[in-house]
Amino acid sequence: MGNRRLFWRIVDKIESLINQGEFTAGSRLPPERELAEMFDVSRPTIREAIIALEVRGRVEVKTGSGVYVVEQKNASIKSKEISAFELTQARALIEGEIAALAAQSITEEELEQLNQTLIVMEKGLYVEQADREFHEIIARATRNKALEFAVSNLWDLRLKNPQIVADYSSVCTNNNECVMDEHTAIYTALRAHDASAARAAMHKHFNRLINALFDAVEARALEEIKRKNDEKRGLYSLDGLVNKSAH
Repeated sequence: MGNRRLFWRIVDKIESLINQGEFTAGSRLPPERELAEMFDVSRPTIREAIIALEVRGRVEVKTGSGVYVVEQKNASIKSKEISAFELTQARALIEGEIAALAAQSITEEELEQLNQTLIVMEKGLYVEQADREFHEIIARATRNKALEFAVSNLWDLRLKNPQIVADYSSVCTNNNECVMDEHTAIYTALRAHDASAARAAMHKHFNRLINALFDAVEARALEEIKRKNDEKRGLYSLDGLVNKSAH
């Protein structure tokens, strides 16, 4: 856990330097040895951070040449075009299979880590952070770093896309009981090493979420219709004229 968090901290620091213009698009990052000295970490930690940055599309590794910063304009535009519905469907498809795969290889230590996140969620504190950790533990249990990075990137999109943040906030409040039931079902299936049950439990979790998103969109649409009708009623209603005539 500590090593993993360490290299992600390095990822965040390098991304911050890229965003601040310290490392510009097209420029080459300092050599691995210099980065290790700069951040006071080991070279293997730097290598893991570079792999993560490459998966995120922030850098490109050119064999024999070095690590180069990638231009982000197109990627940024594309991320803003992704809707909460698309993200949720993608997570359901990907994480359903991740859960099935993890059921076959998850360890007792990872199951205990999952249980700890459930305890945090049940208390209602730091639910979002515990939720992310829950899903990332399952991804790590697959022993497939590409899947682990995919889940991390999907969570980043969930937290950084303004429209997705707004849509999720409308459905992720006052439903902690549903969240607990769904995550507990996933945990129970994983503990039993039942791949089919783990996949089904993960799908059920996201199916409830996507239906809640549809309900929220429908509620907003109805509110907008009512608002517009109220405006028209005030503009065209004869109530005022009728009342004046009566007097």
